[in-house]
Amino acid sequence: MLAAHLLVGALLFALGLVGFVTRRNLIIIFLCTEMMFQGIILNLVAFGRYPLEGPPTFDGQVFSLFLIAVAAAEAALGLALVVLLYRHRGTLDAGAWTTLRDE
Repeated sequence: MLAAHLLVGALLFALGLVGFVTRRNLIIIFLCTEMMFQGIILNLVAFGRYPLEGPPTFDGQVFSLFLIAVAAAEAALGLALVVLLYRHRGTLDAGAWTTLRDE
């Protein structure tokens, strides 16, 4: 059962990584980082539920709650930055932000 959870978590992380690397829209990039966080959280909970030795512990769940708080803060900050960047340039294309000078 641990292998199934780890496989789903790895697939979520890999799908998020592929989306992060291939997409140019800033909102999609932030959504892909959230998907990577969810894959990591699923793996942490699975390792807490099915430890390699000994009884199940709550270490994975506790660390997952910490990561959920970090992901929420990252999402709030990322959304604020996306809105600010859209107001400044009028586009959400990440390629428009490769130069440091104003146009």
